Amino acid sequence: MSISTESADGSPYQPLAARVRPTSLQDYIGQEHILGEGKPLRQALEKKQLHSMIFWGPPGVGKTTLARLFADQVDAHFIALSAVLSGVKEIRAAIEQAQKDRLYHRKTILFVDEVHRFNKSQQDAFLPYVEDGTLIFIGATTENPSFELNNALLSRARVYVLKPLDIAAIEKIIRQALQKDKELKQRQISIDDNTLQKLAAMADGDARRALNLLEIAADLAASKNQDEIDDKILQALTQQDFRRFDKGGDVFHDQISALHKAVRGSSPDAALFWFALMLDGGCDPLYIARRVVRMASEDIGNADPRALQLALNAWDVQERLGSPEGELAIAQAVIYMAAAAKSNAVYNAFNEVKADIAQLPSQEVPLHIRNAPTKLMKELGHGKDYQYAHHFENAFVPGESYVPEAFKDKVYYQPVERGLEIKISEKLKQLKALNESSTFQRWPK
Repeated sequence: MSISTESADGSPYQPLAARVRPTSLQDYIGQEHILGEGKPLRQALEKKQLHSMIFWGPPGVGKTTLARLFADQVDAHFIALSAVLSGVKEIRAAIEQAQKDRLYHRKTILFVDEVHRFNKSQQDAFLPYVEDGTLIFIGATTENPSFELNNALLSRARVYVLKPLDIAAIEKIIRQALQKDKELKQRQISIDDNTLQKLAAMADGDARRALNLLEIAADLAASKNQDEIDDKILQALTQQDFRRFDKGGDVFHDQISALHKAVRGSSPDAALFWFALMLDGGCDPLYIARRVVRMASEDIGNADPRALQLALNAWDVQERLGSPEGELAIAQAVIYMAAAAKSNAVYNAFNEVKADIAQLPSQEVPLHIRNAPTKLMKELGHGKDYQYAHHFENAFVPGESYVPEAFKDKVYYQPVERGLEIKISEKLKQLKALNESSTFQRWPK
């Protein structure tokens, strides 16, 4: 059985996104923040003074198209590699071709898609040829270059951030395709403004996805012997989930960061928004539940200890009952914590004591608070002069210390004047006063 890769007229099949790829900067839609009039990248392109660069952005925002346009603008030989499919052999062949082009005084643009998938040695292979001008390197990545590309390559290339396209830009791209694609024009495919806006929204900022949806919608219309893409056609398309959510990638981390900051900033509505958006994108509710527990200790702490218990309860409900009951319990915890009194005193104290311990040599436990289960340990002074707190008023021993002498003046936990920590602060101030006025001092001043 063979699979046809030809269109109806016998020519090799190309998806709509490839057929209508812009061939001039005037036809390129979006990314005005780097390509608008007077922007450095636009000026470099107009003056034909290109440099090596990295395009960082989500799928379908025009990274490959932009690289091809640059090659056309400066009349450069365009070599494209995919880091998913290419290895050392392909890299060497591309470099050899660039060296040949250089002999004939022609520039070479080497475009590497998904460049973050190359390992360090593969990325290093480009460096000498970028350095001596043999080629202009353009890499495209959906991942954060700071984490995925080595510093040597980053130092030789400028990073440009490409943003998801807004609905207006997607609408323009769809209209442009309807006007320029021969096949769609021959079939007289049409779409009204309202349906067009819905189709653009379904693309979720991805131009390639928008054009793929348009092509599928056109085929569905043809199967119904109609030339208009209407709401019924769109309903057939919505059976699939087109949300952009890269589990473990930058969008994922940005969204959980937004949720955490909304809780910290005491905005229940914003926190609920990001929680629902992550669920809509396919995030595991148990992951969010675990992060909510972190928020309870990091940003609320002892200002309202009930937040931690509520977060743990929500996690338990999600594990026991699943969705949607568990998600509702997590939403309850998120809203409660956003509205709760805030304190990062525990978080700060814990980080500070960890930093001190990491910098200092090992500390021995003072003799008076060591355990003494054997006769030998007692003879060695373990537990000697230990004062049992419950034998004292308010179960507190004025002047006593429970840390090594080197730490006797350290104060890590400093409660804030919010929530329950107001009372905790008052209690600690009273105990401090008793310590300072006591005639007994474990460690002399």
